Amino acid sequence: MTSPTLRPSRILDPALEQQSPAAREAYLSERIQVTVTHASASSAAFRRRLAEANLAAGELRGPGDLARLPALRKDTLPALQADRPPFGELLGVEVGQLARVFMSPGPIYDPQGPGEDFWRFRHALAAAGFRAGELAHCAASYHLTPLGFMLDAAARALGCVVIPAGVGQTELQVKVAAHLGATAYLGTPSFLRVLLGKARELGTPLRFETAFVLAEMLPESLRSELEGDFGVRVLQGYGTADLGCLAYECPEKGGWHLHPECLVEVLDLETGRAAAPGQPGEVVATLFDRAYPLVRFGTGDLAALAPEAPCPCGRTAPKLAGLLGRIGDAVKVKGMFVRGGELAAVMQRFPEVKRFQAIVTRELHQDHLACDIELGAPTADEAGLASRIAEAVREAVKVRSEVRFVPPGKLADGAKRIDDRRVWK
Repeated sequence: MTSPTLRPSRILDPALEQQSPAAREAYLSERIQVTVTHASASSAAFRRRLAEANLAAGELRGPGDLARLPALRKDTLPALQADRPPFGELLGVEVGQLARVFMSPGPIYDPQGPGEDFWRFRHALAAAGFRAGELAHCAASYHLTPLGFMLDAAARALGCVVIPAGVGQTELQVKVAAHLGATAYLGTPSFLRVLLGKARELGTPLRFETAFVLAEMLPESLRSELEGDFGVRVLQGYGTADLGCLAYECPEKGGWHLHPECLVEVLDLETGRAAAPGQPGEVVATLFDRAYPLVRFGTGDLAALAPEAPCPCGRTAPKLAGLLGRIGDAVKVKGMFVRGGELAAVMQRFPEVKRFQAIVTRELHQDHLACDIELGAPTADEAGLASRIAEAVREAVKVRSEVRFVPPGKLADGAKRIDDRRVWK
């Protein structure tokens, strides 16, 4: 067993991260008013939401008032953007003022506005002990999806030097990180384990001391392995491609502090009202951003607030107890959302397919996606058909899948399109 290096964690902005409840209420109210005023002037989609709720912008003056505005569901974005391209009239600025545009599965176009740390992950990295001048190995995708840029920007905002490694090429990544002496890691926890295992296999020690991980579940068994077997201190965060950072761990763990620069709610699934601590509900967030002023955006993530208690780290924001799953027909596989509707659209392109079901499993801390397919009639080239379907699935959801043909009658007519069989321990 190896003990992880304990490096100091920083509170980056005490004025925000250590606010009293009254100061936080005042701060949120001021930001809500500015954001709502701007969104109502610049976003036709937001004006329609106000009209449908029979509200005027001036009536939304604080966190309590926002309950009168129904949430905008993430699952509606693909249709909204397709109907009113490219951003569903949700932007708060002209397209030419954006820094980048990404595409997430759905498809959903995600804009990046200007600013040094547009997605607000710098607080999370400071909490994880990242420090100016060190080499941070970023093993998150920079291709069309924003995760690599999210983490890269935050690390550079703290003064880190970033290795933009991206995904894949495991052996090369090990050699680069070892040769340059990278001491910090950014990316998914499963790939961190892959890199560390490959480094051990090659006899090429890595010098990672701290890691900030996200985009996947981090079961305690995996954290214990990374910290105990490899000596890497691991802290995690929570965010989405649309919203950026919403919450992050401090060294005390025991939940994720809500980010002080946005409003995060957990809403009861039946009533739509604020859920009590410990009660599952949907994560709904409001961004205070001019470029993309999302107000009451329903993520589809199921979570619960942790019981309120002072945290020894000194941060005063409430904590999420953790993610409990997803609402609706979507699951996250290898850090990417996979939706049943997207898979169904792929299968409709192949007349041979009669029924299908996607199966998600996990072994050795790695996700696996398989598509069980019942054919309507025998085909002379099953191997070729399987290869074409697998490639179409990969293009649609950005996750590789195994295609398995099953006997007629194995899949019921009413079977759910995605069967998530993973168990988190």
